[in-house]
Amino acid sequence: MERETAFAEILEEVKRKARAQQNFITKSEVEEAFSTLSLSEQQVEMVFAYLRQNKIGVDEPVDVDAYLEEEERNYLDNYLEALEAIPKVTDGEREAITLSAMAGDKDAIRRLTELMLPEVPQVAKLYTGQGVSLEDLIGEGNVALSLGVTMLGALEHAHEAQGMLGKMMMDAMEDCIAARAVEEKSDRKIADKVNKVADAANTLQEELRRKVTVEELMEESGLSRKAIEDALRISGGKIESIESE
Repeated sequence: MERETAFAEILEEVKRKARAQQNFITKSEVEEAFSTLSLSEQQVEMVFAYLRQNKIGVDEPVDVDAYLEEEERNYLDNYLEALEAIPKVTDGEREAITLSAMAGDKDAIRRLTELMLPEVPQVAKLYTGQGVSLEDLIGEGNVALSLGVTMLGALEHAHEAQGMLGKMMMDAMEDCIAARAVEEKSDRKIADKVNKVADAANTLQEELRRKVTVEELMEESGLSRKAIEDALRISGGKIESIESE
């Protein structure tokens, strides 16, 4: 179990490193990360295959745009088109704005936020196909960016700002994906409970050739009153094979 836990933790670190490198990682980086586990060649190849399935290029870049659905591509095009109105700046001007933002200048913070907005969808594209829409990922990234630009005072150098803000965007998107996964798991559990009660009620209805009462269902199926009443409540009373009281 300890080995399996270590494997899962290392795999997450590898994925995170690849995300920070625009969904790219080298075979040597992967092999070094797993060196303490002494994986077989077959196991290492399975890791490479898993990474590629998750849109992570191994020793060669991956075109994340190719994984976007048409609806996502259209949304992204419109979003980026809207951002073209933001005035461009030189590298020197950007550094000056960043330094002013680090010092707490409100105008600089606002301007830096604008300049960083095009970075958000680039990060968001790395996380598509994981249960959260591109639009929602961009929304999470924008919130993280807005918060992050107010926290730059902790940095020493202007060149550290982009890395810090990028990390905050990634963290926000990963948290959103994780939260959505928990919600979906909970929803599936709820649906399973309702279906279990509905299936038992339908089976009993076929035998009796009429709607069944909660008491009859309890006796015949072994389900508790609470399980049945919870299913009725969750479904809005729409288990039609159960007699409404």
